[in-house]
Amino acid sequence: MITVAEALERLFALVTPLPAEEVPLTQAAGRVLARPIAARRSQPPFAASAMDGYAVRQADVAEGARLNVIGESAAGHGFSGTPAAGEAVRIFTGAPVPEGADMVILQEDVTREGDVITLSSAAGQSVNIRPAGADFGPGDSLSAPRRLSSADIALAAAMNHGTLPVTRRPEVAIIATGDELVAPGEEPGPDQIIASNTYGLYAQLQALDALPRLLPIARDNLDSLAIAFRLAEGADLVITVGGASVGDHDLVGEAAAGAGLDRSFWKVAMRPGKPLMAGRMGDAMLLGLPGNPVSALVCGQVFMAPVIDAMLGLPARSARRRIARLAAPLAANGPREHYLRAQTGPEGVTAFSKQDSSLLSVLSDADCLIVQPPNDPARPEGAEVEIVPLN
Repeated sequence: MITVAEALERLFALVTPLPAEEVPLTQAAGRVLARPIAARRSQPPFAASAMDGYAVRQADVAEGARLNVIGESAAGHGFSGTPAAGEAVRIFTGAPVPEGADMVILQEDVTREGDVITLSSAAGQSVNIRPAGADFGPGDSLSAPRRLSSADIALAAAMNHGTLPVTRRPEVAIIATGDELVAPGEEPGPDQIIASNTYGLYAQLQALDALPRLLPIARDNLDSLAIAFRLAEGADLVITVGGASVGDHDLVGEAAAGAGLDRSFWKVAMRPGKPLMAGRMGDAMLLGLPGNPVSALVCGQVFMAPVIDAMLGLPARSARRRIARLAAPLAANGPREHYLRAQTGPEGVTAFSKQDSSLLSVLSDADCLIVQPPNDPARPEGAEVEIVPLN
């Protein structure tokens, strides 16, 4: 068996980064920006008023000063003239500041009678002008790779980009295996259960900006598995669920080898999730996940999610972790890295008392995984531990 860290290194070595494609701004949110984009203009493109008021020359600003209003500057409709000494221009927020003016007096700091304003004692405490290029200028860039947020989309629009180069979404084929499985909504036989793992993985992949597709359930024979692998052709990543252990009916490894798998590793020193397999199969990467529901979804969080991020061009790194304090004691760990389902509260994190890898109800209630190193001693309440937040 190899460690979780070594498994991740080998997985990242199997990843083939995907090419970029251009998409409209309205389709770019949540996608990964493939390369930096440069601003095509300044923002703001001119000195703009930060307030409603009057554009004036600072030399004219004094308590009781009387200035003649000679025009108006509004957003989209600037004033083309130049105020001279003793003159002011009515101006609104976002409007261009007229040439020659270098201050905006707030409208509440003046008294207006007709076309004459009188400045109060509060006038002139702030310039109230946003300089041209205060936000960004031509050539300033939005760095990549990054998963595009709503703020990033707004910035790209302000930079005058109508489309953005984003990494193509990875196509992921998901294969459930086992004679015991039937699809949700069907009536299981007396010895059958509902296939749930693939639907949880499908949801995880959607959240990761991948394009998952569920293939028909493969039965526990080589012919059925061979058909499933043929149906997976064209995918960037093939996910198998179950059948990768050492039982008489665990045939995924043999079938994958027959389909051309060049296996990188099999079995990882972790729980839940020991029977993990990975390799390259033609143009696709293969990740074989355990069949127990919790094992499959935990491995999806620990291994599949970082692989998808790497395919999208994001940094190759493990699932995000942070430090938390235990709200209850934690028993000593055995020789494998343990990912305990846990819940956060005001006092810290608490591992659930039930950690069986078949209990989806416990995973559904969990909002994080406590990461317990191999052979970790018992931890008291208040001790610091690493956790992986669950999305």
